[in-house]
Amino acid sequence: MVKSDLFFTEKYKTLEEKIKDFLNSQKDYLSSRTITSPRAVGDAVQSLLADNLEDLLGRYGVNYSISFARRAMADLAFYDDKEFYYVVDVKTHRLDTVFNMPNLTSVERLARFYEDDKNYFVILELAYSVQGANLSIDHVHFVPVEFFNWNCLTIGALGWGQLQIANSNTINIVNKNDRREWMIEFCDRLLEFYPKEIGKINERIEHFEKVKEYWTQKA
Repeated sequence: MVKSDLFFTEKYKTLEEKIKDFLNSQKDYLSSRTITSPRAVGDAVQSLLADNLEDLLGRYGVNYSISFARRAMADLAFYDDKEFYYVVDVKTHRLDTVFNMPNLTSVERLARFYEDDKNYFVILELAYSVQGANLSIDHVHFVPVEFFNWNCLTIGALGWGQLQIANSNTINIVNKNDRREWMIEFCDRLLEFYPKEIGKINERIEHFEKVKEYWTQKA
């Protein structure tokens, strides 16, 4: 498998630092009201990055795009000069929140997307704190999803299944992780997940059979 030198050298770490420094250099793009809203912060940061990430990417930002449907995998996407394709999902996380379990993507969509070895589903995760009227970006992860250790991921019951970060306060990155091994574990997790969901559905069927029986016998 041919691998992207963006992620299998130290270049992505340099990019993480550039993104962090850029965002921390920006002032007054949030009001005192919006800075307390995680959703408003997420929208503002995503918009700021959409307008500037192409420049931060340098030679990697070929055919850069920020136009996607609301439920698409990507908030932005680009090719590099070797025709690797990167779709980027931007996630922001306020560090003083107790718990946060963001959705990443449909498991079926990811499986289809990764049928092409030159595709990368990238998570751009930005952890921040609020300092007065300003945002402080404390750390940045810009890595493909397969660099996320399975001990910090989970699968939610939505459609085919929804890949999620289990808790944004605990993220473990495995640098230069092997996609093949990660995808095999991905399948193993799903093969454990689906039978449990079948069991839950059978319990719900039994429950509503009893509910129906109650209403059928009611005068």
